[in-house]
Amino acid sequence: MTDTDASSSLVDFNPSRLGTKEHWDGVYQREIGSFHEIADEGEVWFGEDVLQKMIDWALENVPPTPDSPYILDIGTGNGVTLFGLAEVGYPLDQLCGIDYSNHSVELARAIAANRGMSQITFKQCDILFDTPAHLENMSDGQGWDLVLDKGTFDAVSLGQYEQLEQPASRLYPIKVGALLKEGGMLLITSCNFTEAEIRNLFETSASRLQFHSHVKHRTFSFGGQTGTVVSTTAFVKTTVSSSA
Repeated sequence: MTDTDASSSLVDFNPSRLGTKEHWDGVYQREIGSFHEIADEGEVWFGEDVLQKMIDWALENVPPTPDSPYILDIGTGNGVTLFGLAEVGYPLDQLCGIDYSNHSVELARAIAANRGMSQITFKQCDILFDTPAHLENMSDGQGWDLVLDKGTFDAVSLGQYEQLEQPASRLYPIKVGALLKEGGMLLITSCNFTEAEIRNLFETSASRLQFHSHVKHRTFSFGGQTGTVVSTTAFVKTTVSSSA
């Protein structure tokens, strides 16, 4: 598939408040209050079942070892994805969550401290404009072994960024691809895009990402068509672009 093929079959959404930093700042500011008041850690986006399937995929494809993998969770929210990985054996000091909301980072750090997982790193970072710093124990120039996205690309695609020269939905895959080491993997879950649409967006020469696998979710049928509420798709970063 060429980049031209991809751009001709993409789905664009009108800007929405769900794609603004102000919205998510408000969400996580309220969740910080609830956590301090009643120890409510907040919502698990897409539900526990989807989260568990992402963890199971990681265990099968990028299992934990003493030296790797280094995992980056983009749009970490309350940090629940990384906490789930830590609970199944991934080293805490090799996990990093980033979010463009300072309130998200504050919440995730508070929950981590309460769970005894303060070694997990949480940082404020806007992936479209900044590059997340490496963890202290990563080698210079080392890319991430696994990047996770659970709903973040959905929100990014609903945002309006007048300062960008191209739509955020086109830039985001390039940014993510650049973060991965060669052979590193991306696992992305979306409720706005089908697997085919995600592949069209992410499998480009600029991102150097190639389809690896997908996670099966419950299906439903309507009007003679079968689909799923969410899609979870995995990619691997290649040495030579799959569209070359």
